[in-house]
Amino acid sequence: MKRKSAPDPEDNHECESSMSPSPSQRKKVRWEGKSRVTATTTVDSDESSGEESENSTSSQKGNFFNGLMFSVCYMLFSTAASDASTDSIDTLPSGRLGCAYYEPIKRILFVMEDTQETAYFDLMRMLLEQVDPDVVLTSSKADDGFIEMINDFMETANGIFQICPFKEFIPSKGRNKLLSLSRLSNFPDESDDIPPSSETESSSSRPNNAYDFMRCRREITGDPTAIRWNASIRLANFASIETSPLCLGSIGALLDYILRERALSALDDEGIEGLDIKDIEILCLDQVMQINADALLSLQVFEDESHASVHSDKTKEGLSLFGILNNTKTTQGRSLLRTWLLRPSLSVSEIRSRHDAVECFMRAENLTTANALHNHLKGVKNVPRIMGLMKDGKAKLADWQGLVKFTFHATMLRDSLSELHRASEVKVIKKLMSVLDLATFKEIGIKINQLVDWEDSSNNDRVCVRPHIDEDLDNRKHVYHGIDDVLSTVAKQICEIIPFGFTTSLNVVYFPQLGYLICVPMLDEWRTESGVQPLEGWTFQPWDELLTFVSSNVYFKSQEMHGKYFHMDHHIGDLHSTIVDRELEIIQGLLEDVLECDGAVRAACDVCSELDCLLSFAEASRLYEYRRPEIVSENSIEIIQGRHPLHERVVDTFVANDARVRGGAGIAADVAFPDNEQWNSILLCTGANACGKSVYLKQVALIQIMAQIGCFVPAVSARLGVVDKLFTRVSTRESVSKVQSAFMIDLAQVSLALRNCTARSLLLLDEFGKGTLSTDGTGLFCGVLQHLLNRGANCPKVLVATHFHDVFNEDILDPEHVPVSFRHMQVMFTSSTGATVESSFVCDSTSAASPAPSAGTLANSMNLRPTDKITYLYRVAEGLSLNSHAAKCAEIFGIPTLTVERAEYVTDLLSSHMLNVLLDEKMSDVERSDLEDAEAVCRRFLAWNLKEVEVLREGYVKTKLGEILRSMDIDAS
Repeated sequence: MKRKSAPDPEDNHECESSMSPSPSQRKKVRWEGKSRVTATTTVDSDESSGEESENSTSSQKGNFFNGLMFSVCYMLFSTAASDASTDSIDTLPSGRLGCAYYEPIKRILFVMEDTQETAYFDLMRMLLEQVDPDVVLTSSKADDGFIEMINDFMETANGIFQICPFKEFIPSKGRNKLLSLSRLSNFPDESDDIPPSSETESSSSRPNNAYDFMRCRREITGDPTAIRWNASIRLANFASIETSPLCLGSIGALLDYILRERALSALDDEGIEGLDIKDIEILCLDQVMQINADALLSLQVFEDESHASVHSDKTKEGLSLFGILNNTKTTQGRSLLRTWLLRPSLSVSEIRSRHDAVECFMRAENLTTANALHNHLKGVKNVPRIMGLMKDGKAKLADWQGLVKFTFHATMLRDSLSELHRASEVKVIKKLMSVLDLATFKEIGIKINQLVDWEDSSNNDRVCVRPHIDEDLDNRKHVYHGIDDVLSTVAKQICEIIPFGFTTSLNVVYFPQLGYLICVPMLDEWRTESGVQPLEGWTFQPWDELLTFVSSNVYFKSQEMHGKYFHMDHHIGDLHSTIVDRELEIIQGLLEDVLECDGAVRAACDVCSELDCLLSFAEASRLYEYRRPEIVSENSIEIIQGRHPLHERVVDTFVANDARVRGGAGIAADVAFPDNEQWNSILLCTGANACGKSVYLKQVALIQIMAQIGCFVPAVSARLGVVDKLFTRVSTRESVSKVQSAFMIDLAQVSLALRNCTARSLLLLDEFGKGTLSTDGTGLFCGVLQHLLNRGANCPKVLVATHFHDVFNEDILDPEHVPVSFRHMQVMFTSSTGATVESSFVCDSTSAASPAPSAGTLANSMNLRPTDKITYLYRVAEGLSLNSHAAKCAEIFGIPTLTVERAEYVTDLLSSHMLNVLLDEKMSDVERSDLEDAEAVCRRFLAWNLKEVEVLREGYVKTKLGEILRSMDIDAS
């Protein structure tokens, strides 16, 4: 996106509110020769700036700010992650980010649900570069590094950066403001579409459904509950942010800012309801694929399992795509892999470069070297965290050891890279060769090793300096280590001058910060009220009176020590403190030298984390027999013998299947098909219950994700175009907090997909419409497919699974004319003797890209006996299956046989339109006899020829009916 030119400063105005910073705390930003005020604090302006603000406000009336306003909320938190190489626990700084921005020209509010952010704020940088906002708002509780990064960007872009109080980013307030927008709270006005009639105008008429009732109530009372309920339901149609507190908080702060700007202009202040926001859309990055939380959950990209202990709130990764691909050895590598899965790349060149690296590491001649590289990465600790601790002066001995290990393993990595065959053109190898400054790293490692005494540091639990580094420090340490002999000599000299019998023993001891003291045992007479009675010239040292009278020793300083031995306190002094202080000075000098290489170390760690992920991909691809996909510019997906990467791990045998679909091949679309074969945008799969339809749909999406993160895929071959957005209607996350039924949640997911999908998007619809009346669900299902097909060249790639078999006819979805690829999952039936039951439909074709099947190729229902058994083949074939075989599925999964047989009997009656047989089952013999008589009368009446001449005579029909009734002994009266 090109950066737009800065607008004229006279068309804008300063933010005047209760949050205005004081003049001493404002930051000036140059804007085309003039200055704009950028608020960098959350305190109110003082009285000295009141007159200036008033004049500024009055001069800016009538000029509503028309720049892009961006609001972002970032929260830093820490999680514990075990290091792959040791049993130690590293604290990983991590954060989540949610944001929103307002485009005032189009009057569109863009929102992005909460997502993970890296330690270098890569996502935020991409957002700022893509949106290029004029105003950025963030919370006062945001990380200092995050605030500094935004401030630097806005200074370069000549924009406004304002830090707002945290209370403006409260999620509940943001949600309330969002639901108050007229775009969500107002009901659609359908009064113009309803023709007037006596029924609608009658006051006695009643509404036909809940929506009519709520509309009538709104017209009379303006029910706020109905308005809020409607807004909360419609919100899910625009964006899935109900579970994104940071995004909701950002929206609240953004709307507050817009309202303040409106209040300063000449516009009428109508409050939040007066904001004319035309639409709410999802903020999508143009560099990465958009995958929302529902899709991540449905596809099991991540899966958190609770700890086995009920007393622990920790979680571990379960069976997930991240779990099977995660063979990383570094904390940074694990974090980067998670980021790649959250946001797969859209850059074809970047994806291909990752595939080149994985292919290089998988070559037979490079296996040993790749394993060596991975082992060296195992020794690389979380060095960016270590450098941050050193910068803050909080580094411990383990941090220094980790840095030295990094310098060693970086050298070994550099040596191992030269042993790779045909790796000169691999991008990550070239990057690593350029950032591994071996001279600098070796110099750092040598300096630390020569300066730090590891053994002494471990014993003293602090960083100590080696001998022969500082002469004065060595002398002090020599005296400190020989102080025992000095104190023994002094004690003997004092014993010679004290009165005989004063004490049984005497010691001279040294206490840091207290100096040298005479220690004698406590006497019984000193425990009385008179207290301790020192000798003449001695001074009692009550350095801890409580311990003095409780302990068995007391401490004195003698006059001789102040005199003859004065040099002990004055010249020798507090040896320990002076040694520690001197060592700190030396370590500080070493720290300054290390921090000069901070940028080089961090750059090397970033490339090492990328190498860690790619080596992990190579290991998983080699272990699970993945193949390299071909990334093309065409908008298509072609998978040959694809497999589900998770499902194949938990079953003994997995049946691979093909899939071919092409975006933009809707109705009346002019699309060139490869190999003269028709590829449709919609692939519709039918079949029996539990036959593998959902697995088939999910495996296509997972293969696409794996390809776009740079990993090989579980397929014989794959030719894939880039997918920009992935939406699913597969699983339903129900919760009482949503105040929505399962069907409403499904509708929200589909509505979100229809509003945001493009021709390059991938949409999964698994049994959409099943949560309501079958006729309504069928209508919605057909309506969605027809809507997507009518998009023509803008039709996304859609994978559908359904049990609505009655729609495949000429009046609804004609298989011969709609551009839909019909597929079904094959099953096999066997009799009680083991013989295969012949099917009325046999699919001989194995191609998955043929045109839509004709009506004669439909797999019709078969006449099965109760003893026949069903076998799932899990193989995709052309055509439609018009029977779900639910009864057989129920029998397999434990439903009693009698219940299953009854269900099959009722199903047969329904299909043959003989439901009246069920009504006859509870009739008595008398009732059945009366019913037969009545039927006979009706049949005789129906057989009567009413065209005869005598029938037209008056009274003839009555007379004739009386004769019939009397003949059947029925009272004609």
